[in-house]
Amino acid sequence: MAAEQNYGSAIDPVYSTETGKQTLSVWALTALVVGSMVGAGIFTLPSAFGRATGGIGGLIAWAIAGVGMLMLAFVFQNLAQRKPELDSGVFIYAKAGFGNYLGFLAALAFWSGTCVGNVSYFVLISSTLGAFFPVFGDGNTVQAIAVSSVVIWLFHIMIMRGVQTAAGLNTIVTIAKIVPILVFIFVLLFAFNPDVFMANLLGGQGYDESIWSQVRNTMLVTVFVFIGIEGASIYSRYAEKRSDVGMATVLGFVSVLCLLVLVTMLPFGLMPRAELAELRNPSMAGALEAVVGRWGSIFVSVGLLISVLGAFLAWTLFAAEVPFMAAKSNLMPNFLNHENVQKVPSRSLWMTNIVVQGFLIVTLFAQNAFTLALELTSAMSLIPYLLVAAFALKLALTRETYENDSRRNRELLISVVAVLYSILMLVAGGLEKLLLAALILAPGTALFFLSRREQGLRVFGFWELVLFTVTAIAALSALYGLITGLIAI
Repeated sequence: MAAEQNYGSAIDPVYSTETGKQTLSVWALTALVVGSMVGAGIFTLPSAFGRATGGIGGLIAWAIAGVGMLMLAFVFQNLAQRKPELDSGVFIYAKAGFGNYLGFLAALAFWSGTCVGNVSYFVLISSTLGAFFPVFGDGNTVQAIAVSSVVIWLFHIMIMRGVQTAAGLNTIVTIAKIVPILVFIFVLLFAFNPDVFMANLLGGQGYDESIWSQVRNTMLVTVFVFIGIEGASIYSRYAEKRSDVGMATVLGFVSVLCLLVLVTMLPFGLMPRAELAELRNPSMAGALEAVVGRWGSIFVSVGLLISVLGAFLAWTLFAAEVPFMAAKSNLMPNFLNHENVQKVPSRSLWMTNIVVQGFLIVTLFAQNAFTLALELTSAMSLIPYLLVAAFALKLALTRETYENDSRRNRELLISVVAVLYSILMLVAGGLEKLLLAALILAPGTALFFLSRREQGLRVFGFWELVLFTVTAIAALSALYGLITGLIAI
């Protein structure tokens, strides 16, 4: 997953004698923004961009992603201030704006995307180990699946017993991911060859993809590394000043964007794009090894393993919260609204890890398991992001919460850009990813059906029935495509 939810942050609020509450400075808030956004995805970017684009296409892609994702960050920030009572999760905005079924789909899509994202962690771990132990291959061998499955259920047992986070875990994970990235950037700055970079500007000799096609090929990759951007507004209540939240969002976002651009662009000055594309994941390890030798690969790999295992723990907790909170909001069956004696949403956790296990087994049949998990996670996450942005746009258009508020025009523009960006990313990701998403959402609607029956309510309104019908047709199309080979995974 691109970002790690910060459970047990290393940066603790300090007590303010002036306000009588715990507060965070703008720099502490900025650090939290950076920590919540930088994740495992960054370690795979050199080869991901090498397969998709040259230098110019990469820079255009980051420019589009930078503007679009910053607008989404501002949307979450604005909604947190305008609708503070809506605090049950990302899906609650979709429910408030567009009804129960779209609220449910937002919750299901976000939860499913998180589950698939957790699978990508294990594929990346196994692929990393595969560089040293060939039996793990690229992360989708039987041995890799078996070891990953053991780890999943060991973590499950830990969490069920109430072990949500170890003391200092966040600090260890943060150091493990940031230090290798900074070393990578520092070394490649000195190894950078301008002639090689210029040769890679358009993709190199024999690469005939158009610039738009190159940019399009990177779109879901850029979304993946920004997933979790809604975390930028989570700590707003701790800000010393309300204005610090916006400042921290911008500073943190720009810092992360600079890291991402450097990690993707510097390797274009190291080797031809075609060679970059062939690096195994984590490709940052292979690129560093090309400069400093074997120790560079080991250094990055160890940092990645620590970072990813910590991230999996955090995101497993986060994923289990989504069905639990959706059940509390009457969008999922009541049996998911349950905590064990350790206050862990146990039934939701069981459902989450069973689904993760199922997706993990599917990777056995995937040609490029990590890329599939990356792109499907991005597509699933864009659905709730689009609905959140559309809700913000609806508020601005109807002037709800904007009575005599001079900020309406500015926030209207922000929400329009966020909506257009989300739609552009879904289109650029390709129809097959939307069809695969429907293949999860359509049967998953059974949970909504059970919830409505429990409450003695009509399942669908007219437009909700139309939406479900479209989703079901898309799911059947995806199934047909998989059976006939029209859709490859």
